[in-house]
Amino acid sequence: MGRLRRSRTHHARRDVHRLARTRVRVKDLDQIEIDLRPGNRAKLERQEIDEDKPGLGQHYCVECAKYYETDLALRNHTKSKVHKRRLKELRDPAYTLTEAEKAAGLGQDNRQRGVEEVVKKFEGMSNQEGEKKEGTA
Repeated sequence: MGRLRRSRTHHARRDVHRLARTRVRVKDLDQIEIDLRPGNRAKLERQEIDEDKPGLGQHYCVECAKYYETDLALRNHTKSKVHKRRLKELRDPAYTLTEAEKAAGLGQDNRQRGVEEVVKKFEGMSNQEGEKKEGTA
């Protein structure tokens, strides 16, 4: 009797490989924010006919940066969870460069506030004790 083999034993390797694929890569959120500006959005929604793009480039979702074959497919997409999730991500403001530097510990001193006052009190107390010792000696 042979050994019973479990199926899908290398799923971790498979998942890493899937994440690394660039076939279905779409624009990042900061790139989409540029496309959402009124002038850019109008250009993207009314593109010229391009035979290389799905649906000749006529059915484009600006928020998800994807082309669709038909208008029905685009309308179904706008009702989907994927599209609504992307809209929610776009509502949150993007991180600024200063926020990223603060998170990395750069730029600003991250010490606790009020430490200087405590240090001054201790220095003042040690100076007073030193004067008392000198006065008694």
